[in-house]
Amino acid sequence: MVGSARVLLSGITALGRHGANPGERLEAQEFSVDVDVVLEFGGDSLDRTLDYRGIADVVRDTVAETSFELLESLADAVARAIYEYSQVVEVTARVHKPGAAESMGLDDVAAEATFGS
Repeated sequence: MVGSARVLLSGITALGRHGANPGERLEAQEFSVDVDVVLEFGGDSLDRTLDYRGIADVVRDTVAETSFELLESLADAVARAIYEYSQVVEVTARVHKPGAAESMGLDDVAAEATFGS
């Protein structure tokens, strides 16, 4: 029997070089990512679902190994990378940029992208 479930991971931190302002991509900055993953699973066994440690690793790798001007582009890249897993039906990635929020006196600056169904 195959069912579906939602896996939510919040606060995955990673360093990356993303930003539109001059110099923002010269040095790595901290980013925080939340993901909402709808996936198919086939029972109470890790080999019949998607290990959330792997999801977190994909997020960290995507943030660290890519470089975008727009936060929206980074969120899209994270969502697409997670969607590559065959079990994933839909994924939403929200990328927060704490340094940008702090510099503008805001609580948060984030972009969100959804991929799949």
